[in-house]
Formats: sequence, structure tokens, C-alpha cells
Amino acid sequence: ANKSRREFLKNTGRVAAASALVTGVIPKVHAAESNTIKVALIGCGGRGTGAVANALSVPNGPIKLVAMADVFDSRLKSSYENLNRKFAEQMDVPAERKFVSFDGYKSAMDCLSPGDVVILTTPCAFRGLHFSYAIEKGLNVFMEKPLTADAPTSRLMFKLGEESVKKNLKVGVGLMCRHCKARQELFERIQDGEIGDITLLRAYRMAGPTGSAAVGPKPDNISELLYQIRNFHGFLWASGGAVSDFLIHNIDESCWMKNDWPVQAKASGGRHYRGDNVDQNFDSYSVEYTFSDGTKLLHNGRTINGCHNEFASYIHGTKGFGTFSKNGHWPAPSALYTGLTPNPKNQ
Repeated sequence: ANKSRREFLKNTGRVAAASALVTGVIPKVHAAESNTIKVALIGCGGRGTGAVANALSVPNGPIKLVAMADVFDSRLKSSYENLNRKFAEQMDVPAERKFVSFDGYKSAMDCLSPGDVVILTTPCAFRGLHFSYAIEKGLNVFMEKPLTADAPTSRLMFKLGEESVKKNLKVGVGLMCRHCKARQELFERIQDGEIGDITLLRAYRMAGPTGSAAVGPKPDNISELLYQIRNFHGFLWASGGAVSDFLIHNIDESCWMKNDWPVQAKASGGRHYRGDNVDQNFDSYSVEYTFSDGTKLLHNGRTINGCHNEFASYIHGTKGFGTFSKNGHWPAPSALYTGLTPNPKNQ
């Protein structure tokens, strides 16, 4: 028998991690006339399409995608076709519920009922606007990181977060490392004192150019605005840059292991010659974060070909050393060592 909407949301963990809601008990939202959970997708790029696929893969509840919105018709069509090949029975998005416009997010969310789910995966420049309307409509939300590009929008998102809590809505964010069981166990062991007092954290994301971070000149067949949205990784107003969009995972998991947030950051960056590229990104980043107890987190990022590559996070304590990210986000060979280096003999 099909489960009720509320039972589905209450008991489902995969929705929490992959597509819409954090784990835990979902507040009771309303007694709906239908048990089907309706989903709307705002932002039909690769990450949004993947999030919908995660949501539709949940086995224990009737769930359908009923509306899609993007500013690029080609991306909406591609997303729909890819999803329809695998989830045809759960795709209920006729032409009249496909919206290609800047205000299409409203039309898509208007297709939902309070307690349904909206997936927000546009560039972060639009996140506050979309989140605000989702709260107004009483919708549960999954939103991809990054969430903001500057201080004013960050303060707005904090305010909106408080409003969502007051309305008993569930909001999940795409910082997926928090759902890693190995990291969760590592966190508990660090908090239990296995490596003693934390003295230093280090994190690295060093690789070649990532995403659309390196952007060439605008072609003649597209407006400046749509060109920058299509290449959002390359423009700070749209993505917040490499720190907010890419390095954020290492920063987040490091703060998680420390169980605190920094109170200060000092940073530097540089850019080498990249021909006719017009994006606003640096090629190297170095940030020193300071926590309230004086502990430092040193983070280094680089997007230059032909250099040393490293994608890892480390933690040092008075009794040992730990790794909680290595060679990417997954798999996560989280481990603690009694020495100061990752020597298997001391694991």
C-alpha cells in the first residue's frame, strides 16, 4: 500500500541527502487530498537533473516531478529527456508546466501544494529570491550550494532560514559530505578526544580548471546576461567564485570536524596569464581561518594544469592525526593515526 505523504517524508533518508530534505522527522505540514509528493525543479542543469533523479529513486512513496523551470530552453529539454528515459512513470511535466523565463520559478512552484518539494539548483545569485517564494508557498526545499555570493545575500539567507524554521519547513543543502557515514564516525571519535586537543586543520583542492571557471569571450549570438548565467562559475555575482562554489566542501567538512565556525579569515590569491579568458576567478587561493580558541584552518586551492594535484583534508591533535577527505569527496578513507603522518602502522 502506498504510504501517506507525511509518513514518506518522515521515514525517508535518501530524500534528505540527495534531493530535498535533511534527515530526521519532517514536521506535519497538512492533510493532503493526495498521497503523491510533487516536486518542481528550478534550474535544469546537470546538478538539478541529478538531484531530481535522486529524489525519484526513493522507493517508499509516490513521488512525481510535475514542473520544471529554466532560462534556457535547451537545458530544460535535455533535463526532461534524460529524466524521462529512466523515470517515465514518475514524470508528469506536460508542455504547460515547462517554464522558460526568469519568473518561471513562480509558475513552477505554483504547481505545488504546501508540503511538497522544490529543488533550487540555479546559480546562487537567484537563491534568495527563489527561497523566499518557496517559504511563502509553504514548500520543503533542497537547494544546491553555493547559497550566496556576498555579505548582504548571506544575511538575507540567514533571515530566510529563520522564517523557514518558524513555518516548520525542512531545508536541505548540497553539502553532501555531512551525509558520509565514515566522516560521521570520524567526527564522533574526534569529539570523544581520540586525537586530543585539535591544534591545526589543513585542506587542499588543487587541480586543473574546474567547471566553467575558465571562460572565454562572449559569442555574438547570446546576451551578456545569459552568457554569464550559462558560464556562472566564471562570474562572482552568479557563483561567488571558486571558494564558494568548489572549495566550500573542504571548508565545511573541516569546520564540522572542529565543531565550530571561524571568527576570522585572511586570504590571498593570484592569477596567471590565461590568454583571452574573461572570467573573474583567480588561479590560486590561500585562506587562513582562525577559530575563537585560536586554532587555525589553512586552506589552499589551485586551478592550474601541470601542477601538483591534491584533494584532501587533514586534522592535527595533541595525540594524533586524522584524514577525512582524500582524492576527492568519495570514497572517503577517513582514518585516525597516533603519529603525525598517515602511516598505516599507526592507524
